[in-house]
Amino acid sequence: QTQTKTLDVEQIRKDFPILQRKVHGKPLVYFDNAATSQKPKQVLEALDFYYKNYNANVHRSIHQLGEEATAAYEKAREKIAEFINAQYEEVIFTKNSTEGLNLLAYSLTSGLKQGDEIVISQLEHHSNFVPWQQMAKHLGLKMKFIEINENAELDEESIKKNITKKTKVVSIGHISNAVGTINPVEDIAKIAHENGALMVVDGSQAAPHMPLDMKKIDSDFYVFTGHKMLGPTGVGVVYGKKELLETMRPFLYGGEMINEVKFEDTTFNKLPWKFEAGTPNIAEGIGLGVAVDYLTKIGMQNIFNRDRELLDYAMQKIREVDGIIVYGPKERASILSFNVNGVHAHDVSQILDSEGVAIRAGHHCCMPLMSVLGITATARASFYLYNTEQEVDTFINALHKVKKMFGV
Repeated sequence: QTQTKTLDVEQIRKDFPILQRKVHGKPLVYFDNAATSQKPKQVLEALDFYYKNYNANVHRSIHQLGEEATAAYEKAREKIAEFINAQYEEVIFTKNSTEGLNLLAYSLTSGLKQGDEIVISQLEHHSNFVPWQQMAKHLGLKMKFIEINENAELDEESIKKNITKKTKVVSIGHISNAVGTINPVEDIAKIAHENGALMVVDGSQAAPHMPLDMKKIDSDFYVFTGHKMLGPTGVGVVYGKKELLETMRPFLYGGEMINEVKFEDTTFNKLPWKFEAGTPNIAEGIGLGVAVDYLTKIGMQNIFNRDRELLDYAMQKIREVDGIIVYGPKERASILSFNVNGVHAHDVSQILDSEGVAIRAGHHCCMPLMSVLGITATARASFYLYNTEQEVDTFINALHKVKKMFGV
C-alpha cells in the first residue's frame, strides 16, 4: 500500500450494482457515504455464496459445513488484523461501532471510583458520547470535554488542560462524521498515556478512508464498523491491546464466550471469543473480510489520495456558489458539511434528492457539536472511491436549483 497510483474510478464503479439505478428518473449520485457505503458485487456474492453453500454455526459443529463456516469466519478476522496491523487475538467482532463503544464504556468504567475523569471532545458522535455520559452518571464519574476552535479543530490548549492525572479514559473520534476534522489521535494517545489514562479511538470514519496501523497510533482500543467500508451492515470491530483485553470484564454473557459453566460460577473463553457472546453475524463477518480484500487490493493510501482529490474539486466548486456556508477545517476528510443561507438543510436534501443526489441532512448524531456551532443542522455531502467529478457537477447544479427555488 506504499506505492500510490491513480484510481480507475470508472472501472471501480462497475463493481457496484446499485450505481446503475435511477432515482426520480435521474442517475443516482450517492453522496451519503459517511452514513453507509455501497457494496461491491464481490461482497454481495460472498454473502450469497455463504448462505447457499455452507450456512452453519461457527465454533460448535464438527460437520463439514460447520468447519467451512468457522474457517471462513476466522479467516476474515485474520484479514482484519493484518489490515490494521494488529494480532489476531486483538480483533473482537461486534455488530457495529456503537456496540463496540458501549462494550468499552461498560468494561473500562467498571473498576473506576467516584470522581474519576473521562475525557471526550465536543466533536463526538452520540455513539462516542452517550455511553460514556451515562456510565459517568451511573458511577459518579466526571465528564470533561476538549473544546474546538473556530475551524472545528480540537484546541491544543484544551487537550492539555483536560487530560490530567485524574483522567482514566480518553475517547476521541479519529475523523468527525459531521465536519470532517481529522484529529491528531497519535498525539492525544501519547498525552493520555503520559497521564496514566487509557486511549480509545472511534475510527468509524477513518477505517474506510485511510491506512491504519495500530502500532503507530498506539491507542489502547480502536473501534470501527463494516458498513461504512464496503462491508455488510451488522458487523463491526473492536481492536484492543491483548494485555488489556485479558484483564477486562466481558460486556455480554451467554454462549460462546464461556470456558466452563457450573452452578456456582462461570469461567470465560480465551481471546478473542471472550467478548463474543452468542451466534455472531457469520455471513457479515465473512463479507467484511471480502471488503477488506477489496480495499487492500486498491490500496488505502490510494483511496485517501483520491478522496482528497475529489474533496478539493468539490470545495472549489461550492465556493463558487454564493450564499453557501461551509463548516469545518481547511484540511479535512472527504466530508463537506454546509448550509444554504435561508434554507433548512432538510429542504436542501429533499430538492437534491429530486435530482437524484443523495446527501444527509440533520444533526448527524452530533447534537452537542451543533449547539457549539450555533446551528441545528447541516447538509452533508460525503464522498468515496466510486464517486466522480461529474457527480460533483450534478450536485453543484442541484444546489443552484435550490437557490433558485428559494430565491436566494
